[in-house]
Amino acid sequence: MKFNDFLARHAVFTVKELDCFLSARGTGNPSTRKSLLVHHRKQGRIIRVRRGLYAAVPWGMDPASMAVDPFLVAAKMTEDAVLAYHTALEFHGKAYSVHWRLVYVSARKSQPLAFQSHSYRGISVPSPLRTKGERMFGVECQTRSGVELRVTSHERTLVDMLDRPDLTGSWEEIWRSLEAVEFFDLDQVVEYTRVLGNATTAAKVGFFLEQHRESLMVQEMHLNELRKLCPKQPHYLERGRGNHCKWVKGWNLMIPAEILGRTWGETL
Repeated sequence: MKFNDFLARHAVFTVKELDCFLSARGTGNPSTRKSLLVHHRKQGRIIRVRRGLYAAVPWGMDPASMAVDPFLVAAKMTEDAVLAYHTALEFHGKAYSVHWRLVYVSARKSQPLAFQSHSYRGISVPSPLRTKGERMFGVECQTRSGVELRVTSHERTLVDMLDRPDLTGSWEEIWRSLEAVEFFDLDQVVEYTRVLGNATTAAKVGFFLEQHRESLMVQEMHLNELRKLCPKQPHYLERGRGNHCKWVKGWNLMIPAEILGRTWGETL
């Protein structure tokens, strides 16, 4: 396979992937790789995203104006990167709004990146998943433009977004995005919530499912399992939002009025 064939199959690629390609052809010399990259950058066939990460430029396109697929960039930021939180819903086509910040989960540290019109931020794997050996819980393998990547499932994304709303946006964004998902495997939702082990998050998940009991066909057994995981004392849905909150006894949550009444689109 020639280098142009490699580019046709690797819209975004790492130096390690290129080294594997060259080694298979018996040319795995670092100087050969460097020369190859320099040559094809000058020819406008590849562009540098950051150190060790490149994007292929299709024939006939101007490298100066070509938009690189941000999902592929996020998926290649580290070897184990998983598209997550709001980025996962965007990938699945369910996000209410398009964000310019992409978030991925990784066990490897990586510096934030600003590239073209997007920013990229790596989030550590939640510690309960690491300690319980469940780092890949709810992670799916998908293909985009011929490139394999990893992304959290709808079920894990629901729980993650409620667990870390700071990585998603406003509560309106969270509610409307999750409401775009027609079906959740609720057994998986409950199980992942249990693995995550956060009482406040369990209450948030339970409250969301109860609000959407009919549309999501939520059964009482799912709500009961989540109630067992709830906090013993009242917790706030969002820290720092002590005013205009109402206590929802069933979930021991102090919930802002605009969420209870879905009034975020109204002028106060």
